[in-house]
This record gives sequence, C-alpha cells and structure tokens, in this order.
Amino acid sequence: MAGKRVLIFAGGRIDPDVLQDIQADDVLIGADRGALFLVEHGIRPHLAVGDFDSVSPEELDNIKQNCMELIACDPVDKDLTDTELAYNLALKQQPAEILMTGVIGTRLDHTLANVHMMLRGLQQQIRTDIWDKHNYITLTGSECRITDRGYTYVSLLPLTPEVTGITLEGFLYPLDNASLRIGQSLGISNRLTGPEGIVRVSSGLLLIMQSKD
Repeated sequence: MAGKRVLIFAGGRIDPDVLQDIQADDVLIGADRGALFLVEHGIRPHLAVGDFDSVSPEELDNIKQNCMELIACDPVDKDLTDTELAYNLALKQQPAEILMTGVIGTRLDHTLANVHMMLRGLQQQIRTDIWDKHNYITLTGSECRITDRGYTYVSLLPLTPEVTGITLEGFLYPLDNASLRIGQSLGISNRLTGPEGIVRVSSGLLLIMQSKD
C-alpha cells in the first residue's frame, strides 16, 4: 500500500464533484450510506462496512451486489461509528494517505469525532484529510505543504491546548514563531498568496482548514 490512498465515503453530506478526485489505484471504502452513494454513481467500492441502518433492504441488496466485499455489524451491539469502523480498516492497510468525505454533516458530535480521528493517522505517520465541496481539513504537528484547491480561506485551529512555533510561508498574513491556544480566533480566515504555502509547527497539533462559503 505504500504510496497509495484509501478514500472513505461516509453517510454525511457528499457532493458528487468529489468523485472527480478518485484516482485509478485508490482503495474505496463505503461506510453505511456512503457505500450506497458510490454504487448509485456507478462506482464499485472495494469494501462496504457498517450496520446499514440508514438504508432500506432494497438499497442494501444493491450495495451487496455492487461492492467487492461487505462487512456488516449489528446496529445495537457495536461501540464504534460506521466511519470509525471504516477508518480502522483503512489504517490496517498502511496507506500513504487517507481521505474522508461525507464525514461533515448536521450532527456536530459525529463531525468532531471524525476530525479527532485524524490524530490516529498522524500517530502512525499516515496523513488523513477530510474534504467536501466547502472544506478541506488536514492535521499537522510538524510541517505541512498546503496546495491551493480552490477554497477561499485557510484557517488554523489548535487541536491541543497550545501550538507553538507556528511559521507560515506563502500566506497573506504571515506568522513567525507564533503560538495559538484553544479559544483564540487569531488563525481564522487567512489566505494563500500563490499556488501553495507552508505551515511549520514546533509543538502541538494544528488543524489546517481550507474553506469557502
């Protein structure tokens, strides 16, 4: 799996435009209704996983017939969300990168849990990004190169109580060895000045969120 990506499609908001980002050698995992999204758009996921309590029996049959492998679990007797089940399977494959979509929705508890999940990938030196039409989120504790993906803003939010040594290159509002603490909005709504920028961090964990309205 070295150098390859795992793409997770979960059951939240998914814009069909994200399908254009799928590459030929990507491994595709559909979590619950995210698997239905893939098959309904003519894409055969390598794996479908979840309790499938958000799909009808007919939709589940459609998933079964159009995925390479299906792992179903009891909706009551389980401790993990469908997205975390998918994320655990993605981590086991030791890819270079995991991309998750459909993980931002109306349930703020699920959204925050999915953002926090990115830490587990970072601990295994596997980059995890969350992306949809309005957001592209990554997490760093060292150095991260940010590519202009067509979003308007780049915001920095600490995931740990404090992040120190923040240095920005290629941004409208540069920082040099700055610190951010949880509860501060100093890092909100920056902008790239060119096709890419660099974020460096000395200590702590920093969420880098590209966004647009």
